Amino acid sequence: MKTFRILVYILFLGSVLVGFSQEKTKKQIRKEQKIEKQSTIQRIVEAKEFQFVARNSNSQYFPIMDLSNNPNFIKFKPDFIQSDLPFFGRGFSGLAYGGTDAGLHFEGKPELFTVEKNSKEYQVKVLFKSQNDYFDIKLSVTFSGMATLSINSNNRGPISYFGEIMPIKEDKKN
Repeated sequence: MKTFRILVYILFLGSVLVGFSQEKTKKQIRKEQKIEKQSTIQRIVEAKEFQFVARNSNSQYFPIMDLSNNPNFIKFKPDFIQSDLPFFGRGFSGLAYGGTDAGLHFEGKPELFTVEKNSKEYQVKVLFKSQNDYFDIKLSVTFSGMATLSINSNNRGPISYFGEIMPIKEDKKN
């Protein structure tokens, strides 16, 4: 009977130790999540269909503005671009004084859409012409998904946004 107890105890300890040895460490889990995020970023950038969501903006005339509570985005596709970004900066000709045009709101087919990959990041370049303005858009995306968006315009001062890219979230229509 004593040998039976010892055998059961050894089997119990062995199963517990095997169970603990198969668990992944936090470091392994973080590494797997990082690799999964990088493959998602690579897939959506190379497919040229993603959206940029700004966390803050910086212009020549305003301090850094936190945008995390404001809905904002710019959706990139080779045949369609849509922007709904706030603008903090100086407006030039072509903008109505005191008008309702307070942001960078435009959509349509871009004139140029290129994606290049170098050793540290992706470089996306878009040229877009709206009815009233011409936008030169440059997006630098790290492999982790963090991004810097710079927009130069004919009718506005330059502005930069810092945020991240993600797959496009389609609007839910009721």
